[in-house]
Amino acid sequence: MTVTLADVAARAQVSPATVSRVLNGNYPVAASTRERVLKAVDELDYVLNGPASALAAATSDLVGILVNDIADPFFGIMAGAIQSEIGGPGGRAGGERLAVVCNTGGSPERELTYLTLLQRQRAAAVVLTGGAVEDAPHAAAVAVKLRKLAEAGTRVVLCGRPQVPDTQAVTLSFDNRGGAQRLTEHLLTLGHRRLGYIAGPEEHTTTRHRLEGHRAALAAVGVQDDAARTVHGRYDRQSGYDATLELLRRDPTLTAVVAASDSVALGACAALRESGLRIPQDVSVAGFDDLPFSVDVVPALTTVRLPLAEAGARAGRIAMGREEPPPGGIAAVRGELVVRGSTGVPTG
Repeated sequence: MTVTLADVAARAQVSPATVSRVLNGNYPVAASTRERVLKAVDELDYVLNGPASALAAATSDLVGILVNDIADPFFGIMAGAIQSEIGGPGGRAGGERLAVVCNTGGSPERELTYLTLLQRQRAAAVVLTGGAVEDAPHAAAVAVKLRKLAEAGTRVVLCGRPQVPDTQAVTLSFDNRGGAQRLTEHLLTLGHRRLGYIAGPEEHTTTRHRLEGHRAALAAVGVQDDAARTVHGRYDRQSGYDATLELLRRDPTLTAVVAASDSVALGACAALRESGLRIPQDVSVAGFDDLPFSVDVVPALTTVRLPLAEAGARAGRIAMGREEPPPGGIAAVRGELVVRGSTGVPTG
């Protein structure tokens, strides 16, 4: 049953005109009243009709792109590629589409808020990028939001994110496990057996999948997975720096450091140099993603190349209905091992 403006007014115990004023923001309303109205909107999951020009259409010309951190090249590359495919003519009456990049900052609450706002604005499409937070209540709430978006005619695409069943969302999922396994296999083939691993936040799917791939490679050759050789942190340079110092404190005999992302690997390299260790003569370093700066690091970084721009562009075309979804609505995006000078044969 469709929730109406009158339903919201009744729940908030105000007039429909007051609800309209709060939602349109074109008339001063007392803060307490505004808070009561917005609470009723959230509780009833009321969908705002949006601009008057969109009233006759099922969806608007708005396209939402959710990212964890737009300053991170991993997300910036995908967002730029998505936007390149949804810009230009093609909206209602041939008009331009408006792409809105929603920066969640890694907050589950902000992610749900943005999905709600895009639902209320009847977005034509929504693309969610990167891994998901592994929290059952949050995952269930996201699934509900995605289903409501799809029911309202919004195309939903997950780019680099695990599939969310029963939501009609098209999924382009990165093969994080396979890429991480091939990366660690490369180091093991060189002869490394004392490997430290810098993982991302424990609650992220990307973190778990990449760590699983790393551990699978170790298990395949009978190398014990020592928990002391794994440190969790954010996907940024500072985390890589701090984690590497901690790994060296725990085990000064490490011959390789595997970082869960290239940004983390940068911090690892800095910490090793400040500790008087050479790369790769004393300690090899490997990253993940093959971000643009990886080739310019000295020595250049061995990593796993994810086709971020290509995946983003494909997600954009699917979101705009210009490319057919993959069979079954899901496709795995494989990463390619790129061997450069930051890894070598252990000498210790």
